[in-house]
Amino acid sequence: MNAHTFRWKAVVAAAVAVGTLAVTAPSAVAAQRPDVVQQRIDALVREGGAPGALGAVRYLDGRSRSYTAGVGDVSTGAKVPRDGQVRIGSNTKTFTAAVVLQLVGEGRIRLDAPVERYLPGVVDGSGITVRQLLQHTSGLPNYTRYLGDDVRLYQPRELVEIALRHPADFAPGEGWAYSNTNYVLAGLVVQEVTHRPLAEEIDRRVIRPLGLRHTYFPAPGDTAIREAHPHGYYRESAGGPLIDITDMDPSWAWAAGQLVSTTSDLNRFFGALVDGELLRPAQLAEMRRTVDAGKPFAPGAKYGLGLVSSPLSCGGVSWGHGGSIPGYETRGGATEDGRAANITITVQPDDEATARRLEAAVDAALCGAGRAG
Repeated sequence: MNAHTFRWKAVVAAAVAVGTLAVTAPSAVAAQRPDVVQQRIDALVREGGAPGALGAVRYLDGRSRSYTAGVGDVSTGAKVPRDGQVRIGSNTKTFTAAVVLQLVGEGRIRLDAPVERYLPGVVDGSGITVRQLLQHTSGLPNYTRYLGDDVRLYQPRELVEIALRHPADFAPGEGWAYSNTNYVLAGLVVQEVTHRPLAEEIDRRVIRPLGLRHTYFPAPGDTAIREAHPHGYYRESAGGPLIDITDMDPSWAWAAGQLVSTTSDLNRFFGALVDGELLRPAQLAEMRRTVDAGKPFAPGAKYGLGLVSSPLSCGGVSWGHGGSIPGYETRGGATEDGRAANITITVQPDDEATARRLEAAVDAALCGAGRAG
């Protein structure tokens, strides 16, 4: 169904909330016991109401495994493609933050400098710093609250202008509130400093160096997903019909949520980030300096600079982000010892219980990934 035929404003109001698999045969021991991850992913379809689900797990021993459940297209009953591409929503924020922090390491951006230094006149006189953008402590209102029903190409500065027509949530540094406006501004800072499009900087600094062959930043007007993918769906109300929303212009999400990727590419990205492959030690330490986070994250989550720490039931934490965008909901992360997991369902949850069930599936995957795959 064409995206214009339903209430687009209701979709984007809650959107962009929260980021090549070598499939290895399971070991003989693993084959003899129930696969907890598959059970959890099956439950996301059976009990959570998702048309389809897919995920990837990287085990402590370095092996990887992919998972699918449900259907990839409700109209045809086609299977969910293994390690198919999905829109990763706010996992994009971590890519954007990594580029900003690389530029900090190069001395081209200062974290505690005012945004005004790089974008004169945009947030004039506010005193908001680059760090506050990346950590959601700027107080800037979230523009996605105010987008109308018009499905079209948006320019980044236009998104900022929409936000700035409304009062701030709080004074800079005086609170924490999730706002996509912060990351659109961070993307504009990158462009101003490098004199290159954000998409090019993410590609040359993150995607290509890590070999993320199935990850890309859609070009303006690029509404389709390029490679094999499950369809993404939207429900206007709990129990309502599924509306196919796979094809869309994601420019309204830009630096806050525009990327397309796969769950295995996300495992590679977050694993490499935590392992220090993308950032110098000083910048990685800054990224991991966290504050308490509220919604849309799970209890106990803490927010760094575009990176979220989540406690694991088996001890320790995972580092990731998560992404919610019309059609797809992704959760996952990586641990310091080399485990990684990301799972996507092909509809945005319409209740908190489904979101928590998805997070529990990731927790089970990461806690189980210390054993042989």
